[in-house]
Amino acid sequence: MRVEELTTPALLVDADALDHNLRTMSAALPGPRLRPHVKAHKCTGLAGMQARLGHHGFTCATVREVVGMAAAGLGADLLLANEVVDPRALDRLGRLDARVTVAVDSAATIEAAVRGRIREVVVDVNVGIPRCGCAVEDAGRLAELAQTGGLLVRGVMGYEGHAVGLHDRALRAETTEVAMEVLARAHREVGGDVISGGGTGTYDLNVLATEIQAGSYALLDTAYARLDLPFRQALSVLATVISVSASGYAVADCGLKALGMDHGNPSLEGGQDVYLVADEHITFGIDTPTAVGDRVRVLPAHVDPTVAYHERMHVVRDGEVVETWPVDLRGW
Repeated sequence: MRVEELTTPALLVDADALDHNLRTMSAALPGPRLRPHVKAHKCTGLAGMQARLGHHGFTCATVREVVGMAAAGLGADLLLANEVVDPRALDRLGRLDARVTVAVDSAATIEAAVRGRIREVVVDVNVGIPRCGCAVEDAGRLAELAQTGGLLVRGVMGYEGHAVGLHDRALRAETTEVAMEVLARAHREVGGDVISGGGTGTYDLNVLATEIQAGSYALLDTAYARLDLPFRQALSVLATVISVSASGYAVADCGLKALGMDHGNPSLEGGQDVYLVADEHITFGIDTPTAVGDRVRVLPAHVDPTVAYHERMHVVRDGEVVETWPVDLRGW
């Protein structure tokens, strides 16, 4: 199939850019140094490529992702880097033919893990981003509580999400170092072999973590593309021009329901100005002849939610669709 034959909006992945990104990261963080985060692409087809490059441990954000990865035969070492308090959901994980580790940051999440027959946990530590994670002073106590409940505590995790997107590399490095000093303090109290953290923006700056949870690097988005990273933007949304105005703008059939917008407006591959993004429309300026029926490629600012809006992604090379992968880890 040619790209022009696809129904729009359609999620496209540039095969050569994807290959470059996967191999570049694999060279920088070989084998277990990288624990790819599947929340960025929600696709076992792509995860399989990462596994074939030697990365057999994966990070997940949802129970659905863990279950789907195990079903795809990619369950050698799955870290659910999120708190879960429903013991029924955790019991589902405990029954999988997979190694599953779950993040805990409170007595309640530890109790749920015990009731859900989870065997291994990491203590999630707040290293600066106001999200999940215990205070560093509580990490040792929680580790002891987990061990008392019969859980194996593999170590600690902490995400420097407030650092990964900083444009200034020196500031990004400094903020990461401060965050990881907090995690190191927690690790001294908790112990274990695992110090898990990091992301695409800090993959080469976070030297403390034993494993880096980068995910967006595989497909990339315009937010990360503005940083000094060696990865290429592989992901775009193909759209069709459905209206052209004599006032100097055009409208394509790709809107809020096809794009993650929390990091700002998308861009167009040709550099046209984006004026407006509505539910099913993107309005952009035109300075070259544009006709109804033309195709444009829209570059999302945030890859993770963009992918989650789509049922499938089409891997393309030289205008040909070479593979189509279901986004089979989406939803909850």
